[in-house]
Amino acid sequence: MPPTAKANRGPSAGPENRRALIAAAREVFATDGLSAPLSAVARRAGVGQGTLYRHFPERMDLAVAVFDENLTELEAFVDNPDSTLDALLNLVIEQAVVSTAFIDLIWANSHDARVLHLGDRLRSMVERELTREKAAGRIGAHVDPEDVLLAVSMLAGVLARTDADDRPAAGRRAVTLFTLAFSPR
Repeated sequence: MPPTAKANRGPSAGPENRRALIAAAREVFATDGLSAPLSAVARRAGVGQGTLYRHFPERMDLAVAVFDENLTELEAFVDNPDSTLDALLNLVIEQAVVSTAFIDLIWANSHDARVLHLGDRLRSMVERELTREKAAGRIGAHVDPEDVLLAVSMLAGVLARTDADDRPAAGRRAVTLFTLAFSPR
């Protein structure tokens, strides 16, 4: 007997399919890089290619969705009054280690209208964290949001160009350097 097709659940399956596609994209691109076929993402998510293209017409749309989820996680972290800049940078490393394939795509298209809001969200989050860190005396008055955004950008660039096995150690070394540079003087 031929395999039975999955029942079409209609529009109610949309949010679940979208989440599955984003999760699958993380896995596929972390393993196979940005040149991985989008059909592999659809297969891993358990949906058809039509569903993939309905949610994400272009590879860039999928990359932006991954980064939007990453930022939502970071924003929730920063909402915790006990969060620290070091811990935030470590969370950025964790995300970048598995999202390196998308970093170059986002970077190369930083002026794309679909990407612009990502920088705004990151800036807002960094400003909130810096205000709290300065008030607690853990960050020097000389540090401004541009310094932290530059550090995040440098970190993402280095991790994207580091062998997968070496990324966590490279990230830890970078955070150590940033901590020293951001310390009160």
